[in-house]
Amino acid sequence: MTAGVDRSELRQIIAGLTEGVILVEPDQRIVWANEAALAMHGAESLAELGATVDEYRARFSLRYRNNRPPDQYPIERVVRGETFHDVIVDVRRTDRPDVDFVHSLRSIVATDTSGTPSCLALILQNVTPQFEAEERFEKTFNANPAPAVITRLSDLRHVKVNTGFLEMTGYTRDAVIGRSVYEVDVLAGARSRDLAIARLNAGTTVPQMEACLGLPDGGTRFVIVAGQPMELGDEPCMLFTFADLELRKKAETALRQSEERFAKAFQLTPVPTMLCRADGFAVTGINEAFTRVFGYGQDKVVGRTPEEIGLWTKDAARQRFESAVIRTGSVLGLETCLHAQEAGDLDCLVSAERVTINDEAFVLAVLQDITERKRSERDLFVAIEAVMADTSWFSRGLIEKLASLRHPGEASAEDPTLSLTVRERQMLGLVCAGLSDDAIAKRLNLSRNTVRNHTAALYRKLGLHKRSEVIVWAREHGLPATIPT
Repeated sequence: MTAGVDRSELRQIIAGLTEGVILVEPDQRIVWANEAALAMHGAESLAELGATVDEYRARFSLRYRNNRPPDQYPIERVVRGETFHDVIVDVRRTDRPDVDFVHSLRSIVATDTSGTPSCLALILQNVTPQFEAEERFEKTFNANPAPAVITRLSDLRHVKVNTGFLEMTGYTRDAVIGRSVYEVDVLAGARSRDLAIARLNAGTTVPQMEACLGLPDGGTRFVIVAGQPMELGDEPCMLFTFADLELRKKAETALRQSEERFAKAFQLTPVPTMLCRADGFAVTGINEAFTRVFGYGQDKVVGRTPEEIGLWTKDAARQRFESAVIRTGSVLGLETCLHAQEAGDLDCLVSAERVTINDEAFVLAVLQDITERKRSERDLFVAIEAVMADTSWFSRGLIEKLASLRHPGEASAEDPTLSLTVRERQMLGLVCAGLSDDAIAKRLNLSRNTVRNHTAALYRKLGLHKRSEVIVWAREHGLPATIPT
């Protein structure tokens, strides 16, 4: 404690006090301060406070927290004999700007027997930690992207609102702060509104529930709202937080519309189509075209696999189809036979694609009946073969091509042209056209040695040794003796 005056008034003031105390004489001299008061100014001695009120004002800058104009310091108001309490000020040393405090102040004016002020005291309490915590809360509250409103329980008026709530609803801060919970209704359209209001009035937790907030432009917004009791300073409050459901509602609407469009397209498509689960291939739906072509109704198909209803006539084709779907997620134009209930076996092209519906994996399969087309092709092949039966002048190449058309996917493994490179095929055509190595080199803008290397590779692959043998071989295999472009 700093040296001061020995007065009975001083002992009366400091008895039982743990706050900081500064004593000021009516002539504005600062005569005494306890250790707590010095610490609240970052000072070690009374001299650092200043000998007078004017010196104190020069050494410490002050800002009222209640926006009161700082024309008079609390210490000056004490000298005037003014009594006050719960005055909150920010205090900072002018010589050390990094040293600052938040003080809660009150005054005591001691008078003598005649009622004249004889001892003036300024009582200080350091509330810096409290206000720092509140500032941290304020920053966190405003920075939190989750919309939130704080409502005072004593009068059910909103005292704080963060940016997230303002952006979500379109309200301004002034339109929310000070309004009651019924004016800016944060429980509007709540599914359990009566429960929420009862919990709010009781100051207990409001459980999560869906609500539909009214917006200032007359619109609405779907949210999930919840309330949690809290204290703001010493004031009981309710913290309302919100989760915006608008995007989810829009997504649900878009998904429902998409599913409706899919269902319509699925039913109206003229090609037989079925929907199966990706795991196990159990059928979940068929369209009208499927029933018309294959004769199976919903009751005979749904819940069973195509194998169980006997749709596949060849198990190898079924396995190839299912393996391809599992491995790559799609099948395009698999030619196979499928069994119809009344029409028997049908030639079909099967295509499928893996799709996701309501977060579940399905396979959408399209079964195109090509029986008539295949029958026409077979009739054509039979007619051509009948014509060719006694005709020896058809080339072997034409016969092989006809065979490949009758049996697609079964190309002759003996055809040596399959192993030729593009350049070697080009050489084959030019040699058959009668061009010499020099002519070929000039035509292809290659050196003569390069041409000789290519033709040598061609001879080696065909198992021939002479240019004339190459020409004869090409004619036997139905290759054109024309100059390729």
